[in-house]
Amino acid sequence: MEVSIEIVEGDWAALGEAASEIRRLVFIEEQRVPQQEEWDGRDPDCHHFLALHEGIPLGTARLLPDAHIGRVAVIAKARGLGIGAALMWAAIEAARREGHASVELAAQTHALAFYEHLGFMAFGDEFLDAGIAHRNMRLPLDD
Repeated sequence: MEVSIEIVEGDWAALGEAASEIRRLVFIEEQRVPQQEEWDGRDPDCHHFLALHEGIPLGTARLLPDAHIGRVAVIAKARGLGIGAALMWAAIEAARREGHASVELAAQTHALAFYEHLGFMAFGDEFLDAGIAHRNMRLPLDD
């Protein structure tokens, strides 16, 4: 079941408060990512995305200047509603508008199928980030 989602794009000054709360809930509380690893100091340089349903923030993602998509997070009660895919498509389109030839991300291994469904291909070996298994993935934007 998909719900009506609005994706808002902006900088950290505009979206940081809501994005921070979602990331705190998902990464720090739920996944036990250490706070100092989550808050890496890169947010002011990123393009941010916030997914809203009836004005309520339910998910977030960021696009780094080098076309890496990261910090994709959807609060637990809103998973399975198409929010993650909507955030990803918004970030992919922003990278395309910025002229990038591809986008990359480091996917938690449990989410590989989600990203593969969007067209991403895994490369390289599995690695640990914040104690969580990941694989690098890439999506060419040459269409």
